[in-house]
Amino acid sequence: MLPRKTTLPGSPRRFLPIALTLASVFTVSCGPVASAEGTDTPFLASISQSATTESIVNGAFSSGSTTPWWNSANTQSRVENGLWRLDVGGGTANAWDALAGQSGLALVSGRAYTLSFTASASASVSIRTTVQLDSAPYTATLDRQVALDGTSRRYSFPFTSSVSSAQGQVTFQLGGRGALTVRLDDISLTSETGSTGSGPIAMTNGFYTDPNSNPAVWARNNGGDGRAALIQSNIASRPMARWFGNWNPDIASAVSSYVGAAAAANKLPILVAYNIPGRDCGSHSGGGAGTPDAYRSWISAFASGLGNRPAIVIIEPDALAQLDCLPNDLARQTRVDLLRYATEQLRDRASNTWAYMDGGNARWIAPDTMAQRLQSAGVGNIRGFVANVSNFYITAETVTYGNAVNAALSSRYGYTRPFAVDTSRNGNGSNGEWCNPGGRKLGTPTQAGGGAELLLWVKVPGDSDGQCGIAPGAPAGQFDPEIAWRLIHGT
Repeated sequence: MLPRKTTLPGSPRRFLPIALTLASVFTVSCGPVASAEGTDTPFLASISQSATTESIVNGAFSSGSTTPWWNSANTQSRVENGLWRLDVGGGTANAWDALAGQSGLALVSGRAYTLSFTASASASVSIRTTVQLDSAPYTATLDRQVALDGTSRRYSFPFTSSVSSAQGQVTFQLGGRGALTVRLDDISLTSETGSTGSGPIAMTNGFYTDPNSNPAVWARNNGGDGRAALIQSNIASRPMARWFGNWNPDIASAVSSYVGAAAAANKLPILVAYNIPGRDCGSHSGGGAGTPDAYRSWISAFASGLGNRPAIVIIEPDALAQLDCLPNDLARQTRVDLLRYATEQLRDRASNTWAYMDGGNARWIAPDTMAQRLQSAGVGNIRGFVANVSNFYITAETVTYGNAVNAALSSRYGYTRPFAVDTSRNGNGSNGEWCNPGGRKLGTPTQAGGGAELLLWVKVPGDSDGQCGIAPGAPAGQFDPEIAWRLIHGT
């Protein structure tokens, strides 16, 4: 099997300042980097052209009443000048000690929603907003910190519900910030409906399990090996991505065949486009298209192979984060232009695909810098971005990073994007090594929701990162049952 995916050598991946003339694309920002808390700021760009259904009642407070909105004992509530005014006294310790919200909202797992509202506060504070179950265990399918100050701003947070319930709720959690007044208006919780509706997740019944993944083929061909049964049940039977690159001689046919098999099963396939020229900086997974024109033809054929069938596509792992290894400004600009072309092709040729541009990981490129690169590479043309591909950082740390990237996108460009997290090998987190490290473990299987819009097994568990670590004899992309066995057991 030809190479699938590795990362630039280094332990851990490092922040590299970039001294370039293409400052708007590549340089490290002189402005503030988003906080580790992942505070979100306004999203002003539309990401969907489909019809919507509104769940909130009385989100504009035009009648002068707050009904059916409720508030907790530590919160005073009234309508003032057409706005919902919430006053919180001092003495609260936790955000949930001062609550306001609306309950009885229907949520459908896998459906795309957007929570929007206009807000300001009497002081510069961060409040918490959630969409969650209204009774124990209060599972939150959206959970965001929102930076407020005296200026009224519009906020909007797209997400995909990870729960189904007739008893969902929207909350605003204002405690733990001292005495405070918050004003809210035009609160909306919409779900997408219609032919393009809730995107590929709602069009299908779960994610596609690749019957010919490397682990599946190995388990099928090695039934007498004592490891085969566990590898089949813990890895091969799980939905994960298939990687496409220059090892596919007819890319349109290969993609079409794969998504066609998934469509026939009414399942959602995950694909990785991995053929950028100069791939992996010539390291373990080096290669890619020979010229920019060859790549344009390849990615156009990849997108055409998808057609109107539902799919999730990961665009070119490491391509943006590894801009630093390219020799000059022209090479860097060429790569950014190719990535933007990829987003345009997927947008125009694959109407039911959610595509996510690779956005590095939590300890590689600073969030503000990555936001600039994503913007220049056309993330506004597609569903969003993905973090932690083929890496090991825990989901919580990666979600914090994704939120920080979104904060920078919002601050600089006025929009945010949903993001996905590769959880294939992050069950034990990172030990600072990147190439077949021992002691790692499988993470949360592919699902909608879970802190990000999607948690995905992008890296195929058991596929080698290169001839290194615990698999010095396994080239990149080759399945090694010992790697898989140790990921199952966390050893």
